Amino acid sequence: MRADDADVIEIEGPPPLERPAEVVIEALSPIVTPERLERIEEVVRSRTDSLVLVLDRIADPHNSSAVLRSADAFGVQSVHVIVGEHGFRASRGVSKGTHRWLDVVRYASAEACARHLKKDGYAIYVAAMGAETQPEDLHGTPRLAVVFGNEHRGVSPEMRNLADGTFAIPMRGFVESLNISVAAAITMQTLARDGRPRLPAERHQELKARFLMNSVKKADQVIEKFLGND
Repeated sequence: MRADDADVIEIEGPPPLERPAEVVIEALSPIVTPERLERIEEVVRSRTDSLVLVLDRIADPHNSSAVLRSADAFGVQSVHVIVGEHGFRASRGVSKGTHRWLDVVRYASAEACARHLKKDGYAIYVAAMGAETQPEDLHGTPRLAVVFGNEHRGVSPEMRNLADGTFAIPMRGFVESLNISVAAAITMQTLARDGRPRLPAERHQELKARFLMNSVKKADQVIEKFLGND
């Protein structure tokens, strides 16, 4: 898919909450149906920050969109993006708005990304053909960032040098590599299939508030009215 396609959008965000999470939840919870509220709770309970995804200068918006959908599906809340020359773009038709439910954190360089992740206690492993380590070998890593690189050039030398190791998905056939969106999906499913540590209470409330904001039309106006009547 071409980066200048009309269906392509630049992905950033999400914006920070402008009100305390508790206020947002109290104001918006009565607006949604009980079924929707339970669904939001269920999704937040399944989210984790112990496993994060890193995309190193991904170029194809179709791939970006597919990876974001997989992250949402497997409960991976944060996607860290080293922005390439064309930015970080996704297809509306493929992403289906998935980015609204995720933390997409952008960086101008691999160094800035790795420094941030290591400060937060993540071990960084990059996808690389021929690596002996497999995704399941990393399952017990307490805080893990898995990196996938550009469709043609792979992970940048800068990120490889800053990483703690490499991994590869085992192959049984004649092909030597997989599309990045497929490889990322397999890796996330493998690492998240038995569950990952849940979010701390404060983070849980933050995501619940954000998801409610995404679920209610004119949510800001509803909150303002709630505060005015408080």
